[in-house]
Amino acid sequence: MFAKLNPGRTTAAAEGDVVVLLIGMRINHFWGVHHWLPVFAAMPRMLRELGKDKSRGLLGYTLLSGSPRTYYVVQYWESKEKLYAYAAAGDMFHRKAWAMVNRKEKKSRQHVGLWHESYVVPEGSYESIYADMPAHGLAAATGVLPIEQRGRRAADRFAHRASGE
Repeated sequence: MFAKLNPGRTTAAAEGDVVVLLIGMRINHFWGVHHWLPVFAAMPRMLRELGKDKSRGLLGYTLLSGSPRTYYVVQYWESKEKLYAYAAAGDMFHRKAWAMVNRKEKKSRQHVGLWHESYVVPEGSYESIYADMPAHGLAAATGVLPIEQRGRRAADRFAHRASGE
């Protein structure tokens, strides 16, 4: 129930580029439950599906709520190619869920909003620090390291290269 704390200062063990997907929904009309509930229920199903097959490329995720109306997921992926492959895979639930949304779009448009943003963050363009925290965010997706392994200063952590240069 309670996540194990990592005492002291730690950083994410990420190596190379990091692919971040922000994806979410907004409930525009609460009374249109039959429009937004299937959308709301689709994401946990996709996350379970991806969790069963690590080769698909999802490294980790964090579920968030922006308000009683907005819900989103921060996802960390191995590569944009694996993200694209999952989105297009005919044998995976995402494709079925997206087809359902497109079929119902004219009726649902007023009731639920959908959005996503994708970022490829090159190595050297991210850094992290966690103080007395359980693994969270990028560190939960890639592992935790003592801060000394990447540098105490943000500039040092930005300068880290997987190749050790």
